[in-house]
Amino acid sequence: MGETRTIGTAERRARLGARHLLAGGARAGSAEEVAGALVALHGTDPASVFLSVGARLAGAVDPVADVERALYEDRSLVRMHGMRHTVFVFPVALTPAVQASTTRPAAVRERTALIKHLVAGSSFDAAWLAGTEGRVLDELAKRGEATGTELGEAVKELRSTYLYGPGTRQEGVQSVSSRVLRVLGMEGRIVRGRPQGSWTSSRFRWALGAPHPERAPAEARAELLRPWLAACGPATEADLKWWTGWKVTEVREALAAVGAVRVRLEPTEGTDGTAGTGRAGGTAGTAGAGFVLPDDLAPVPEGEPWAALLPTLDPTAMGWQGRDWYLAPELRPALYDRSGNIGPTVWWNGRIVGGWAQRRDGTVAHRLLADVGAEAERAIGAEAERLTAWVGDVRVTPRFRAPLERELSAG
Repeated sequence: MGETRTIGTAERRARLGARHLLAGGARAGSAEEVAGALVALHGTDPASVFLSVGARLAGAVDPVADVERALYEDRSLVRMHGMRHTVFVFPVALTPAVQASTTRPAAVRERTALIKHLVAGSSFDAAWLAGTEGRVLDELAKRGEATGTELGEAVKELRSTYLYGPGTRQEGVQSVSSRVLRVLGMEGRIVRGRPQGSWTSSRFRWALGAPHPERAPAEARAELLRPWLAACGPATEADLKWWTGWKVTEVREALAAVGAVRVRLEPTEGTDGTAGTGRAGGTAGTAGAGFVLPDDLAPVPEGEPWAALLPTLDPTAMGWQGRDWYLAPELRPALYDRSGNIGPTVWWNGRIVGGWAQRRDGTVAHRLLADVGAEAERAIGAEAERLTAWVGDVRVTPRFRAPLERELSAG
């Protein structure tokens, strides 16, 4: 696969705006359109799913009502474990590929570890676990949905405990409930349903999951890679390995299976026009080889400038390992927590230029960390007003809090 052409930073940003439904004319009409375009919405922080969708919906659509319809009524979107053992929201049509390519191997490891811990720290074994799981599934079949607490009241085995890490510094008594539900969830036998409380809550009810059609792992990896490259190409091999958590050999096999074409990426330019750092890790420079789908080689022109306020762990901010082409390295300390999770970000025309937070009175405050000009400031201000309006009386505190978000929210 020889390099066929060069894709520069300006074109990458133009692709991002259009394909991630952030440019004005690209806004979506439903939560399903947003999830389909982005492939996966980070679900670790429940509010972020709604905020990510809301940033991309046309003005007439109520983000909360539309996401709740898709997740809990139509079941066209599913919250499940996916890449890197993380909870995401996926289009239902993509869940078999996610399960076979990514979740199933992790679920096997999770079940093996649980049985090992039970045997080492209690009188329970694999047969006991299977019987307990069967009673949980029977209870959900009768109830339709139930919280973990309700299942614990109905299935006494879930209230059992075991000694974790006997003889080690981590030794301690733990409940089996969360571990059992986690394994069943990772295997797709149960799924997270409507939460208790508002749309910001993580206290989910559980329901029976629909069986996943079988997919061969290699076939499933190609099936997942194809829409991701459509959304995020050009991307490097390192980007894909980081996003999926697959082995290098699996990444290369999937790239070959979809006929990915190698292109050259220009050195990244920072917000001041200087070359990017080229450092390894999350701020890796993007000069070198990237990949696109074979039908995605046509140049993408710059469109009209656009502004967006994206939440913690938004899939656009988290879509690539190498981020210098849309995030100047000097802005990272204000926008990331200590674990490397990105907080709420302000975007202007394909790059991150600041951060935002919701204050106690419900208003959305933002701060620009780059000089973007009067037109950008007006557009960003309008997005802040739009977000304030649709969030309404709900107060959103990110699960992963970046320094700038903490500062702004306290103001």
